[in-house]
Order: sequence, then C-alpha cells, then structure tokens
Amino acid sequence: MARPGKVTVVGAGFYGSTTAQRLAEYDIFDEVVLTDIIEGRPEGLALDLNQSRPIEDFETRVTGQTTSAGGDGYQAIAGSGIVIITAGLARKPGMSRMDLIETNARIVRAVTEQVAEHAPDAVLIVVSNPLDEMTALAARVSGFPATRVLGQAGMLDTARFSNFVAGKLGVPVGSVRTLTLGSHGDTMVPVPSACTVDGRPLTELLPAADLEDLVTRTRNGGAEVVDLLKTGSAYYAPSAAAARMARAVAEDTGAVLPVCAWVDGPYGISGVYLGVEAEVGAAGVRRVVERDLTDGELAGLRAAAEAVRAKQADVAGL
Repeated sequence: MARPGKVTVVGAGFYGSTTAQRLAEYDIFDEVVLTDIIEGRPEGLALDLNQSRPIEDFETRVTGQTTSAGGDGYQAIAGSGIVIITAGLARKPGMSRMDLIETNARIVRAVTEQVAEHAPDAVLIVVSNPLDEMTALAARVSGFPATRVLGQAGMLDTARFSNFVAGKLGVPVGSVRTLTLGSHGDTMVPVPSACTVDGRPLTELLPAADLEDLVTRTRNGGAEVVDLLKTGSAYYAPSAAAARMARAVAEDTGAVLPVCAWVDGPYGISGVYLGVEAEVGAAGVRRVVERDLTDGELAGLRAAAEAVRAKQADVAGL
C-alpha cells in the first residue's frame, strides 16, 4: 500500500498526541510529525506510538520534534501537506474560550509564522481556542489562500449534538443526523431542519423544550467536560474531528463537513471565517455548501457572522 504524504500536528498535549495517534493508525500517511516546546515530550510520545505499530498493524512513522519559541526544530515539518495547530492553553473550570484569547493568539501567531516558512504549501487546520478567532488569525498571519486555512468546530459540535440526541432517544448514534453552524461557542447555530433520526425529522420526535435543552448542552459541551475533569479539557472527540478533516484533505474526498471556513457570498454573508458546511479536499475548502435554511436559522447564522466578525477584527492586532 502506498502511503504518500506527511502531516504535522503542532502541540503534543492530550489533544495533539491523540490526533497524531489517530492519523498514524489511519495508515494512509508516510509520516506523522508531532512537535512541542516541552523538551523530549514529542520524541517520547513518538517513540511510544511507533512501538504500537506491530500491535495495531500500521506502517506510518511518527516523528517527534522539540521546537523552540525562536523556531528551532521546525525544519522537521518541511514538506507537510497538512498542518494541524493544537498549540495553546487549555481551558480550566470557569473559563470561557474567549478567556484564552490573548495568550493563545500569541502562540498561534508564532506557530503560524513557522508553518508559513517551513511548510508553505500545507493546508492549515486550526483547533486552538477561541476557534473562529484563531482560524482567522492563522489565515492572516500565514498569507495562505483562504481556502487552505480552516478550523475544526462544526464537526465537534455536531458530533456532540448527535451523541446527546441518541442518548435522549435511546437510539444508535448511527441513526442520528444533526448539524450545527455558526461559531464554536455562544453563537453556535443549531439547524433543526437538517436533523433527523432514521430519516424522520427530529422536531417530530422531541418536544421543543427537550430539543432546546440538548442544544444548550451541546453549546456548553466543552465546558461540561472541563468541569468534570477539573484539569485539562476534551480531547477524544475533538481529536477525532480534526483527524477526520485531515483525512478528507489527504484523500481528496470532497466530503461535505461542517467546518470553520472563509465565507464570502453564501447566505448573504461576506468576509468572515464562520462555521458552515464545506466540501473538503486536497486543496482545503473546495466550496462552501449552501443549504436551504428556515428564516430563523438564517437569521441566527447571520447574527453569528457579525458577532465573530467583530472578534476576529480585534484578534488581528494581537
């Protein structure tokens, strides 16, 4: 089996290392590079992951590389077709995603500058929080075409929504189809008109009050995990979402996924990174997929666009 391609995960915390593991176990890449500023951590994790290859039966090599704030070590990412940025502080109980903004903006800016220098042809997938703002910042700093910079948001929110619906109704998760658009946070926009269970509209199966409770729980899904863990934040579901996005790029599938993408025209919205459905392939976002929304859903999406537009403008100077 040919395994062309190289993918880099920046940040070897729980999120980054689990993402690297998922990518390696897909066995579709020649090499997965894992970097971190903590000396020895990425090398140790890479060694451990490589030793799992005979057990899990994959050939992808994992390379660990310590990097410095000055850029030392980033030479290891050269030739990467995809770079996933997970670097940044994780939330603590009581913190919002926006509480991380200044610190993570500095981190994402520094990382993106190195990516632009050493992997200038990569598709950039951002997962650092606050997601919408960090995606816009990475696009600005990298100078990459907007189509080659996208963020992981709707994939995760939609997965959480589907899981909660399945639990509420006692049905297999595979029978549930949900969708969230908008921002990864307070202005997340659920799309009930696109939600079904075994093809039946979700609105026929749940009272409006129960549906709203599930939407609220989805919107606060990350905070719920943080509060339970006490230290650290979610990484199993987020890493699955990021890895699946990377796979769509690597295999040029054209899969339609809910992601944070540059929107310039669809839904009457222009000039902002926002959670929408997009066709994802080797060049990143092929196109934003515009679906029919109810008047209320469209109004919510446009409101979310204006909310994140202001925040993205604020972050540009950080």
